[in-house]
Amino acid sequence: MDAQTQLPLPPATGHNLIPVAAYVRMSTEHQQYSTENQLDRVKEYAARRGMEIVRVFADEGKSGLSMKGRDSLRRMIAEVEAGKTEFKAILAYDVSRWGRFQDADESGYYEYMCKRAGIAVHYCAEQFENDGSPTSNIIKSVKRSMAGEYSRELSTKVFQGACRLIQMGFKQGGSAGFGLRRMLIDQAGQPKGELKFGEQKSLQTDRVVLVPGPEEEQEIVREIYRAFLDGKTEREIADALNEKKILTDLGRAWTRGTIHQILTNEKYIGNSVYHRTSFKLKRKHILNPPEMWIRSDKAFPAVVDPALFAQAQVAILARAKRYSDEEMLTALKDLWTRHGRVSGLLIDEQDSMPSSAAFRHRFGSLVRAYQLVGYTPRTDYAFLEINRYLRGRHPEIVQEVITRLAGIGVSVERDPKTELLVLDHELTVSLVLSRCLRTEAGSSRWMLRFEEGLKPDLTIAVRMDETNERIKDYYLLPAIDLTEAKMRLGENNHAMLDAYRFDDLEFFFEMAERISVEDAA
Repeated sequence: MDAQTQLPLPPATGHNLIPVAAYVRMSTEHQQYSTENQLDRVKEYAARRGMEIVRVFADEGKSGLSMKGRDSLRRMIAEVEAGKTEFKAILAYDVSRWGRFQDADESGYYEYMCKRAGIAVHYCAEQFENDGSPTSNIIKSVKRSMAGEYSRELSTKVFQGACRLIQMGFKQGGSAGFGLRRMLIDQAGQPKGELKFGEQKSLQTDRVVLVPGPEEEQEIVREIYRAFLDGKTEREIADALNEKKILTDLGRAWTRGTIHQILTNEKYIGNSVYHRTSFKLKRKHILNPPEMWIRSDKAFPAVVDPALFAQAQVAILARAKRYSDEEMLTALKDLWTRHGRVSGLLIDEQDSMPSSAAFRHRFGSLVRAYQLVGYTPRTDYAFLEINRYLRGRHPEIVQEVITRLAGIGVSVERDPKTELLVLDHELTVSLVLSRCLRTEAGSSRWMLRFEEGLKPDLTIAVRMDETNERIKDYYLLPAIDLTEAKMRLGENNHAMLDAYRFDDLEFFFEMAERISVEDAA
């Protein structure tokens, strides 16, 4: 059933019933809460309250993290705003079915839009009345935060599980690629059979690994490498394969880009690389730097000799050496002008310019090359640049703190491994930076992550402003109050937490400065 499908409605039982709409949603991680089960509970609620359900809005298989893809909810809100509703209230199963928005304010915003239009929202399975009382508002706010936190925790657990499986040599999602196949194995590691394109495992305890494909495909892959090292271009290799009527693993004709992917993908030498990009919690796709990649070398049998693979990488980079920086950037800008966009795959499809790998090697990253020609990609690559900037700012801020402490007579030792500061051989201090994140509703959020194994006596949390270029404020957090590995901050937080907030570090320096017993007396 898609978002447009109308579920069956209960028959009307009277003429004085209040007309209401029901909103139901089923997400992929909550299959047990089917829309039919939700609607049964909503019907019971309506019957007890003298209501008649005249419309049902259903989003099936839709995440509650954002409005994107939730066509029924969007349509319902639009009708409410337009004042074209035959219903006087909206019934939802519970707060989480309304949404698991990462910003609890966003959930409240959509409810407020309904309330402003005179349409009340009822949560049928909750133990509180959504009547606007202080008690219900507090409980509802907690429920909204819990709904969002559930998704964050689930995302973290799924990611950690995927990383562990990658490191154990198992494959996570995606097609095998030409010359390779996906093999299903059981809990004991015994092969159960090859998975065809589009097939998935049916048992949770089963795993998937990559194995070499048919010998003729393996030989074609090796021939691609040999032809490239003999001086043929990716385009020439693709044309030769197309002339022989050989198709890719997806049943398509070969292109320069598909040949380039085979020449640069480490899975052909048996390495599994994961987390090159991120798309967590339905946010924008971001490219992750190599230090964030999850790797498992020699996870699968190699189709290509590693020495041959290494020679191909050297040749790809050497090919760009004849271009000056200006020539490479001019070619990139011309590509942008012709296509209206730029991507690594689009670059690799061009015969007349260096590969995307060459741009990364020459300018440090594709993002940097894009910036130099004035191109802003739709994907949120700014994340990488901000992180790179903050990684550079962190040692600067630490050094500023050390210099100031030394100036007031405090002995400071800096552990090169942990980056902890030890003041006068007694007090351990950690300094962490937190970049500012903007939610879809326009609010500012900061995520603080603490290294649990270090356990410093005091953590200085530095919050950056909305530009992530200047320091906004500081939190001086003692170890006794740090019970979690991470902390999420808003613009304003509860009084007990904001008691540790300071506009500068003067209080910290006063606290760190040694004074004599006589002066203290």
